[in-house]
Amino acid sequence: MNQKRVISILIVLLMMVAVFGTYAWADSTYTVKPGDSLWKIGEKLEVDWVRLVEYNDLKDANVILPGQQLNIPGETASDESTEAAVVDEYTTKDLNEQLVMATLWMQQSAEFRALCYQAFNMAKMTLDNDIANNTSDKPRAIVVDADETVIDNSAYEAHLVGQDYGYSSSTWNPWMDAAEAKAIPGALEFLTYAKEQGVEVFYITNRKMVGYEGTEKNLKDLGFPCVDEKHMLLRTGSSDKEERRQIVKNDYNVVLYMGDNLNDFSSDFGNKSVEERFTATDTHKEKFGTKWIVLPNPTYGEWEGAVYDYNWGASAKEKDEMRKQKLTKWNQSN
Repeated sequence: MNQKRVISILIVLLMMVAVFGTYAWADSTYTVKPGDSLWKIGEKLEVDWVRLVEYNDLKDANVILPGQQLNIPGETASDESTEAAVVDEYTTKDLNEQLVMATLWMQQSAEFRALCYQAFNMAKMTLDNDIANNTSDKPRAIVVDADETVIDNSAYEAHLVGQDYGYSSSTWNPWMDAAEAKAIPGALEFLTYAKEQGVEVFYITNRKMVGYEGTEKNLKDLGFPCVDEKHMLLRTGSSDKEERRQIVKNDYNVVLYMGDNLNDFSSDFGNKSVEERFTATDTHKEKFGTKWIVLPNPTYGEWEGAVYDYNWGASAKEKDEMRKQKLTKWNQSN
């Protein structure tokens, strides 16, 4: 065999290696990661997710488990490009997709409105009962949180969907300055009624002082009573509200507290595990619906921090995993 023929054969072999390195006609496999769905896997690997269902004989297209091996049918991309797709990082944009249902519920469900009206109806009954029966010499007051208690920030949460960033002062401060939050259903009517009965309203909120002007404008534009420096107790130091609650209690008979976060009522719930917060809730159960009235907020709060063991700096992927690990799942028996 002459030298030219050897060189020609080598060139052909190299070309074959290049071709078959680019396309693998035999099946490859994919290991399911937390947060994966068949649609997402199919998009990464450029395979129709319906083919994945059929090829792997999956009985339920919605049930795949982390660690599960899936066979990838047909011609697939090169090992190098496939590996690059597989290791795509789970991003904050991915995590923000989990806001959709909770935010949609707040904005579009009549049930959310009904729960808010229910809360303020209970508040009115509590106030009327106190006016009729309490003989305290102190003037009456009601303490309310601001966000998701009397004003609705769900538009800010909706803004995060589709973005690759989460809550931060760089977006929250402009939202406060915009003063565009709407009133929670029933809040304005109740607090106006309370003011007409001679009751003062105090807004104890963990909005920081940088947002004071925007918050004041927002509340005034909506028509809320008692909107001034005396009655707006924004955060200046600790996020624990006990010191600010005590300022009001010193001079007033506080008829009731209203908030969306259990920290709005007591420090017993702050920086505690999920189980400890459950225990504290059971301990104070007689106060709910009487002295303490809770507004619905499924989008954020202390409860989320408890899920993360207060590791707010965890990555988006880690937060996704911790959320799903806390789910109590039904295991269907075969």
